[in-house]
Amino acid sequence: MAVRKILRIGNPLLRKLAEDVLESEVQTKDFKKLIRDMFETMRFAEGVGLAAPQIGILKKIVVVGQEDDNQRYKGTPEVPNQVIINPEITPLAPAGDGFWEGCLSVPGMRGYVERPSKINLKWRDENFEPHEETIEGYRAIVMQHEIDHLFGVLYVDRLKSTKLFGYNEDIDTEGKILD
Repeated sequence: MAVRKILRIGNPLLRKLAEDVLESEVQTKDFKKLIRDMFETMRFAEGVGLAAPQIGILKKIVVVGQEDDNQRYKGTPEVPNQVIINPEITPLAPAGDGFWEGCLSVPGMRGYVERPSKINLKWRDENFEPHEETIEGYRAIVMQHEIDHLFGVLYVDRLKSTKLFGYNEDIDTEGKILD
């Protein structure tokens, strides 16, 4: 396993569309190593999620996971460890619930983004088994944030206002925080 370099805003790979993962890919040693590396990289950077494009891999792969005692995300619920492949999101509520989001690719900054608080998510797992689930609240926000990366979208593209964006130590963020 290895911690991979996380690309930062400005790197053109972060703005490209990721490709679907094929069933034949998930059984390879390289794919299994990539998943392990993504989890290790996410944990090392103290993130809640990581999308493959953030480490320069243009494939529709996301990993998420956060324990409930994580000091960086006080007051947010646990997010179970999951591998999300080829996801499809259908919003089930209008955008409106706001969160102060951050991103491992936009280090040291936060911005206020409003997203749907309830979504339907279809995806395949690391064994390419299909899943579908209705997800609400913080976990829905995490999923939308990470899946945006697969389409070349960063949270800064979804800011409610540029006045609600700044460095962690300078901006007044009362509410939930997402990295």
